[in-house]
Amino acid sequence: MSDAPPAASLFAHLRQACADDWCAYTEHPFISAIADGSLPEPAFRHYLIQDYLFLVHLARAYGLAAFKAATLAEIRAAAAGLSAIVDREMQLHVDYCAQWGLGSDDLAAAAEAGPTLAYTRYVLERGLAGDLLDLQVALAPCIVGYAEIGHRLVSDAKTALVGNPYRSWIETYADPDYQALAAAHVQQMDEGMARRGGPGRMPALTQAFRDATRLEAAFWEMGLAATDEC
Repeated sequence: MSDAPPAASLFAHLRQACADDWCAYTEHPFISAIADGSLPEPAFRHYLIQDYLFLVHLARAYGLAAFKAATLAEIRAAAAGLSAIVDREMQLHVDYCAQWGLGSDDLAAAAEAGPTLAYTRYVLERGLAGDLLDLQVALAPCIVGYAEIGHRLVSDAKTALVGNPYRSWIETYADPDYQALAAAHVQQMDEGMARRGGPGRMPALTQAFRDATRLEAAFWEMGLAATDEC
């Protein structure tokens, strides 16, 4: 593992350092099944429920980011992320889940699965134990990874969009608005590295990125393993 600071963006450096784990996450069979429309619907419904619970903790993570911030610009960025989740994304997710037969009561009453607990608590622990950069790195596989997945799927001729029940999910993360959100996160990581970083931080940041990426893959695995009606 290189201890040198990133030559390009911090995210690009971390992605390259964890290339095998990154591919296992972004090219997981769950994603392949979404791309060709073959994912069993119970598996997707289970994923949707757990993703709702994840969003709750993502909102908490943005609240923690505001607390960990050192500048007004960082506080504003964290506040914008928190507002986007609680004021817009949660309702959009509830509305989308309704299309799959999942009501708001179903989502609110659901228990967190093991992989959801592991991933969300890991992200929050990284933020609590470290600084804002640690938290941003732990969130990057989620925020930036979904953008990469969405862009790749809509650009791949092998992706079956016509008649695919998961087309709207794919297009959500390929949408320019989401791509811009992910790009902003990459930029914020670079700004955080400039403010708080240095060559000595790279091993720990790389390990956090690898751990979070593996936990993302486990989240897909959880969905793929769900075979019973949710």
